[in-house]
Amino acid sequence: MSFLSTTLSRVKPSPTVAVTTLAAELKAAGRDVIGLGAGEPDFDTPDNIKAAAIAAIEAGKTKYTAPDGLMELKQAICAKFERENGLSYTPKQISVGTGGKQILYNALMATLNPGDEVIIPAPYWVSYPDMVLLAGGTPVAVETTLENAFKLTPDQLEAAITPKTKWFIFNSPSNPTGAGYSKAELKALTDVLVKHPHVWIMSDDMYEHLVYDDFEFFSPAQIEPALYDRTLTCNGVSKAYAMTGWRIGYAGGPEQLIAAMRKIQSQSTSNPCTISQWAAIEALNGTQDFLAPNNAIFKRRRDMVVDALNAIDGITCPVPEGAFYVYPSISGLIGKTTPAGVAIENDETFAKALLEEKGVAVVFGAAFGLSPNFRVSYATSDDNLKEACARIADFCASLT
Repeated sequence: MSFLSTTLSRVKPSPTVAVTTLAAELKAAGRDVIGLGAGEPDFDTPDNIKAAAIAAIEAGKTKYTAPDGLMELKQAICAKFERENGLSYTPKQISVGTGGKQILYNALMATLNPGDEVIIPAPYWVSYPDMVLLAGGTPVAVETTLENAFKLTPDQLEAAITPKTKWFIFNSPSNPTGAGYSKAELKALTDVLVKHPHVWIMSDDMYEHLVYDDFEFFSPAQIEPALYDRTLTCNGVSKAYAMTGWRIGYAGGPEQLIAAMRKIQSQSTSNPCTISQWAAIEALNGTQDFLAPNNAIFKRRRDMVVDALNAIDGITCPVPEGAFYVYPSISGLIGKTTPAGVAIENDETFAKALLEEKGVAVVFGAAFGLSPNFRVSYATSDDNLKEACARIADFCASLT
């Protein structure tokens, strides 16, 4: 008899982490591998943020804090929500965790009972369904379509809601597609949610500042104030501030929910790294001047990758509104065979063959709940992206 929990058998390791790890192992073994799997900016953390962390260390600000964050950081988060999203929270309504993932996990652990359903538009970030399963809930994936730019429609949302629905997880701009919902598209979804007062909204706004062209970001509670009392607005400093390893996420929401999340965190990890918290205060309160130049670089990379992939027969790649991913379809390549004799039966065999034969690591679409696709992270250098796209083109041209 296994001594491991039966709950563990319901979840799987993160596929994105697995791809990144495999690419690193192949590189270490001497293979020429270009990794496009990690959702991590290649920019360095801005100097003012690093300086704030150093100053905290030198000032001896290295002790425990409250389990869910420094008061100074909570105040900075309240100011950010008011300034950027028109949402008014008090520090008692703020939770700070070790990355955005912990915030989402704590909320699900604090609220889900067996049989509770969580609606998750697909494709989705790989961790959403597994966190729901770990918390004892039932993930309900609702597949979007390439034709609708991978965006959930109001009719789809309405049809997915049942008396058992506890949460609706919303992510815009999206990982893995980069799809962003316009104000009108989001309003149409919130109109549905207003009609179902038992459904709570978990809005993952992690890519809020990574938007391009004329896209304007909105969050659900900002669009529909009637949802304020049952929305957890989640964010973090990882992506826009190039602080992935600092591990700071946060959320604003109803005081009762935040208190429940605090209880869980107090008995698990307790406070996030104190030094990272002081750095995050500077990230939110300090200059934002680096955001626009960084976005200009990401936009250039996005356009380059989209153009290169759409030039390949058998691949269709929509133009995303934000984040730093593209999610091309390979429906035109299914059924073909590689020069090594590997049949491209699905997106997983495509990704494995691409890595083995051309040394390009991408994440297959089934990991995100929608096939046949693959995800490319363009948060890497222009040279890497050009070479990777050329290799993908060569690989696809070799299929028969």
